[in-house]
Amino acid sequence: MTTNPTAVTLNNCFVIVDDVDATLPFYRDALGLEVRQDVSQGDFRWLTFTPPGQPDIEIVIQDYKAFGIPMSDADREAVADLMAKGILSSLVFEVPDVDALFEKVSASGAEVLQEPTDQFYGVRDCAFRDPAGNMIRFKTPLAPAEA
Repeated sequence: MTTNPTAVTLNNCFVIVDDVDATLPFYRDALGLEVRQDVSQGDFRWLTFTPPGQPDIEIVIQDYKAFGIPMSDADREAVADLMAKGILSSLVFEVPDVDALFEKVSASGAEVLQEPTDQFYGVRDCAFRDPAGNMIRFKTPLAPAEA
């Protein structure tokens, strides 16, 4: 078997937040992701989570205020505003039963953006905001329509 030297696989995706401590219970407890790392260096801190059954994928949660990028106060306010609107970061997870997942995450107190809905493009999905305002969506494929 020959390995393709240019085969691409996803390893990390990044979600920026304004408070790492506030997001930890959401991703760990409400979503059931496993904490892989909790790393601090001075004021900079990040967490990595892995979905159960996908240990090669890490979701990195990091505080944009300690991002290491110099920002003016106006830029910080603009980032905070965009983040609160759910524009900067989003994740989409596939789950076996989106309705059951919706009940679990709703019970955690997470802000609901969309209740489970059948979509014309073949999924039933719902959406929440994480504590920083990022949109997190969940989908379950719908059974194909019979002809």
